Amino acid sequence: MSIPYDVVVIGGGPAGIVGAATAAGFGAKVALVDKSPDLGGAGANTGTVPSKTLRETALALSGTRSRELYGVDLSLRRATTVSDFLRHERRVKDGLNASVLHRLSAVKADVYVGTGSFVDAGTVAVHPRQESEAVLLRAKYILIATGSSPFRPPSFPFELPGVYDSDTILDLHRMPESLAVAGAGVIGSEYACTFAALGVQVHLIEGREKLLPYLDSEISQTLEKAMQRSGIRFLWKTRVVACARDGHQLSLDLSSGDQLKVDAILVAAGRRSNVEKLNLAAAGVTASDRGLVQVDDQFRTQVPNIYAAGDVIGFPALASTSMQQARIAMRHAVGSTVTPDSFRLLPTGIYTIPEVGTIGETEDSLKAKGVDYIVGRGAYQDNARGRIIGDRHGFLKLLFRREDMKLLGVHAIGEQATDLVHIGMMAMLTDSAGTIFDEACFNVPTLGELYKLATLDALSTLRAYML
Repeated sequence: MSIPYDVVVIGGGPAGIVGAATAAGFGAKVALVDKSPDLGGAGANTGTVPSKTLRETALALSGTRSRELYGVDLSLRRATTVSDFLRHERRVKDGLNASVLHRLSAVKADVYVGTGSFVDAGTVAVHPRQESEAVLLRAKYILIATGSSPFRPPSFPFELPGVYDSDTILDLHRMPESLAVAGAGVIGSEYACTFAALGVQVHLIEGREKLLPYLDSEISQTLEKAMQRSGIRFLWKTRVVACARDGHQLSLDLSSGDQLKVDAILVAAGRRSNVEKLNLAAAGVTASDRGLVQVDDQFRTQVPNIYAAGDVIGFPALASTSMQQARIAMRHAVGSTVTPDSFRLLPTGIYTIPEVGTIGETEDSLKAKGVDYIVGRGAYQDNARGRIIGDRHGFLKLLFRREDMKLLGVHAIGEQATDLVHIGMMAMLTDSAGTIFDEACFNVPTLGELYKLATLDALSTLRAYML
């Protein structure tokens, strides 16, 4: 016997929760399956929210802002323990877990704790942790939202003390004096900044020669300089070829021929989709070597009633984009209208120190497309709020099409950059020209006023060009 549902969602992370809530909001009978009673997935428990909470804790405990603003050290770092460092992270995580359960209860979604796997294209078996008979759920539509886990290259001995991935780093027992980070992607860069803020000597090891190369080049270079100022040492065009315990430290052999000794290493080598226990073949769904599931524009797999969203389908694999993908998928499943704007523009937020917010075209992409454009910049130091918060290096960068001043790209680096970028996103979604910022009245002091400064800078460049 199987229990009938309109929608079964496998995975209780950001995509799964939003997918379940969206379907239930349209009157569908929904079941959500997750292996853990602590819902929220990597977004709430090991990834997005915990790492960003640690970042804020690091900024507070390190006294970074107080030294910048007042020239005095208000740091608690000398007496900081690991429990101090993680206390707020755990409190935030517990609060989010409770909030997720309340949200699903409010929309009357049933939650099953156990490992979900396909019996066929319309049936999911839930295997509880305890040894008991599996529960069968029958559904018209199924959403795969099982997320991802850190990829563990076999060359790293993760069984050794001091060798961590982005999940286990949250369980560290003592604050290291030195840390190597293998991989300068988003996760590696964010954690490198967090630990550097707490006075840890950080070595960031990367096989490429450019930081986050998909960013606008000016933003990438500015971020690299800021990270260097914080004490992070970059080791470009190299990788770890061997890792071994040497007394109280780890000894790392690098492809450059150098050797590095550190207290701990964080391996940030990307992530792998969690599909190994799904029995996808039974449903007729295939996945790549790294577990990625192919989908169409409505996030359907090759089996029309089975959808997939989030990390399991690959890039950009952000909590925000994962939730939007699941929302679109479930709207399509229940027959609701999906607008073209639903996935036209997606912002990226990177919680390094300083943080980065970006959306739309970069200078590099506009040059590649042969688009004639104008750049407008607004520096935090030219803005009252920027001066108040003591951000000396941050700026907002706007990219306009020269012929009609249509906004094509927004890039910000500095305090609250991930929030600041949303103002530009709304202008881009409405196909607005830069004059909207010139005409708008912004509160003072706010960072939002940077849009007026950057637009005036671009208009000044345009006038000079026309003369």
